[in-house]
Amino acid sequence: MSKTERNPRINVSVSDGVATVEIDNPTQRNALTKAMCLEIQELMPKLEADPDVNVVVLRGVGDTFCAGAAISELSSVLLDRQDDCTSVDHLSRADLAISSITKPTVALVDGACMGGAWQIAAACDFIIASERSAFAITPAKIGIIYPRPGIERLVRQVGHANAKFILLTGQAFTAAQAQALSLVAEAVPDDEFEERCSAVVGSLRNRSRFSMHSMKRLVDLTDMNHPRIDQEWADAWAAMPDSPDMGIGINAFLNREQPQFTWTPVG
Repeated sequence: MSKTERNPRINVSVSDGVATVEIDNPTQRNALTKAMCLEIQELMPKLEADPDVNVVVLRGVGDTFCAGAAISELSSVLLDRQDDCTSVDHLSRADLAISSITKPTVALVDGACMGGAWQIAAACDFIIASERSAFAITPAKIGIIYPRPGIERLVRQVGHANAKFILLTGQAFTAAQAQALSLVAEAVPDDEFEERCSAVVGSLRNRSRFSMHSMKRLVDLTDMNHPRIDQEWADAWAAMPDSPDMGIGINAFLNREQPQFTWTPVG
C-alpha cells in the first residue's frame, strides 16, 4: 500500500524528550475521522505517563495541518449515537485529551487549518504557524454548531466580537491575520518555520519542568475561574523553595551556566 493510500492514522515518535504526534490522512487533507479521534484519546494519557516525554508536539503530515473533521464521517465524529440515546462528540474528547496533558504542548501548523482543526490545535498550549498557513472556522458554511469547548476557547482567546465575526462569516485568515486575532501565538516566514519550531521546542525541553508544569496549571485554572485557584496558588508558591530547580536555576544564573534542572513530576 502506498503512502497516500494507507489508512488514516495518528503517528507518534519520541526523540530527545519530545513526542511528535502527526495527523496522517493525506487523501482527505489530514481530516480527522472517528478512529483518529479515538487514537488521540488513547495516546495522550500514555504520553502524559511516559517519563521519557517532556514536550508534546502536534503537526500534520505533508503540506496540510488538518482539514477538520472528515466530512464523510461528520456525524460519527461529532454526534456519535450511543445505546442510551445520548451522543458523543469525539472531536471534543480528543481536545480534552490534549488539553489535559500537564506537559508543554505545541501545535506546529504548516498549511491549511480548517474547521475543527483549530479546536484541536488550540487544545495545545500555543500554536506556531508558517506564513503560508490559512485558518478558517467554518460551521456556518455547512449548517452545524462548533463544539462547545471550541467556542468557549475561541471566546477566551479572541473576545466575543471577534469570535462572532470568525464563526458567523466562516472567513479564511492568513497566518498573520490569525496572529493579530490571537488565533495563533506566532506566524513565521515559511523558510524559517522548521528552524523556529526546533528552537521553540528546544527551549521548552531545557526549561524547568517545575516552572512549566506549575505555571501551565495556574494559567489554566485562572482561565476557568476555578474555585480553588487561591489554594492552588498557595500550594504552588509553597512548593517552590522545596523544588531543586530553584537553587539550580539561581546558581546557574550566577555562574553564567546552562542550568540542568532535575525536578520531575510525581507519578
